[in-house]
Amino acid sequence: MTEPDVTSQHNEPMQRAARDHLWMHFARHSASQEGAEIPMIVRGEGPYVYDAAGRRYLDGLSGLFTVQAGHGREELAQAAAKQAAELAYFPIWSYAHPKAAELAERLAGLAPEGLDRVFFTTGGGDAVESAWKLAKQYFKLTGKPTKHKVISRAVAYHGTPHGALSLTGLPGLKAPFEPLVPSAFRVPNTNIYRASEHGDDPEAFGRWAADRIEEAIEFEGPETVAAVFLEPVQNAGGCFPPPPGYFERVREICDRHDVLLVSDEVICAFGRLGTMFGAQRYGYTPDIITFAKGVTSGYAPLGGMLVADRLFEPFKHGTTMFAHGYTFGGHPVSAAVALANLDLFEREDLLGHVMRNRDAFRATLERLRDLPIVGDVRGDGYFYGIEMVKDRDTRETFTEEESERLLRGFLDKALYEAGLYCRADDRGDPVVQLAPPLTCDQSHFDEIEQILRSVLSEAWARL
Repeated sequence: MTEPDVTSQHNEPMQRAARDHLWMHFARHSASQEGAEIPMIVRGEGPYVYDAAGRRYLDGLSGLFTVQAGHGREELAQAAAKQAAELAYFPIWSYAHPKAAELAERLAGLAPEGLDRVFFTTGGGDAVESAWKLAKQYFKLTGKPTKHKVISRAVAYHGTPHGALSLTGLPGLKAPFEPLVPSAFRVPNTNIYRASEHGDDPEAFGRWAADRIEEAIEFEGPETVAAVFLEPVQNAGGCFPPPPGYFERVREICDRHDVLLVSDEVICAFGRLGTMFGAQRYGYTPDIITFAKGVTSGYAPLGGMLVADRLFEPFKHGTTMFAHGYTFGGHPVSAAVALANLDLFEREDLLGHVMRNRDAFRATLERLRDLPIVGDVRGDGYFYGIEMVKDRDTRETFTEEESERLLRGFLDKALYEAGLYCRADDRGDPVVQLAPPLTCDQSHFDEIEQILRSVLSEAWARL
């Protein structure tokens, strides 16, 4: 669907500027250097975005798992403008400003019990970096200086800074930047679709996967392990939910070995799973929650970590401090936007909306199981992955060359041209990922399903 073309006359100068000067993130620039047009998104409204030619696209990924409240929310823009006029910037390095203090109190009140201290960053990778640093210093201050190692899961993505990238379980992403920070170790993730030996007993699979964490802690030595970093639903690889009992078992393991449990909720917090925090969805209490993205619905950059009271205790006395921070952490404008965003969540009951509609979203995506290319549909809330296979019976996946042709050679462009912005990803096995704005309803689910059905059917015909 298109709207009147009001910006196309400016598209060529924008294309030239992007082609000649803009270094896009996680992007292959070869096509644009050879003259291919760069998608130029110029505005958004509700769950839709519009390009420079006026074409409309359903934002099936909430920008980047971020725009929870949808696009074009004037109250969020107005909150930013009002705060910028009053106090545009001041650091929280030994100072405070009202919006950071108010937001910290608000978030602590929404978090699992006991996570009462908030450390602000500028984004998710910074939050993960901060959590690892805090874990190491905490144990040094409490007489356990050898506890510095961290454990995360295979294929999991935790960010781009050197520490966060060390936690990331994707060798291909890490290789260009090695050597990275040492002392990060990997355990299996919770992809039961690729664990056929446990396929009929998800609870047994969950216990097996959790026990691999204990095995790693014991192998490295509990006196050397500081923290375990886990997402409630793992993003990379295509939305792996936790099996029943998994987090309960992980919490027991961490407590037994005095290891911190870090819930990386950069994606899963702020309603993505239907609860304010992903840990609440699955009934566990971590020691640290890292967050970003949806805290402001993307209207301003902000991240942070919620920290258990006991971790702050050593920093309350004498000359001790956490010698760590960011120029823009807790930025006044971002904090004001986050507060307005949380007001919007309450006013429109976005959490309730997701909980009431999550089963319908799943059921709508499940219709695609009749396509031979669809192997698995998995996820939770408004966060789903559709894994593509060559053979549904054997679950045979695609070769690297086939995946390249399928995803980058066809799906990326075809989905976009059909009016759906989402992610076709092969950091694990090939998947299409979906995370629409939390305001979406059945009409949008149907639109997503219809576009996916058409494009995936054509993809299968091309194989």
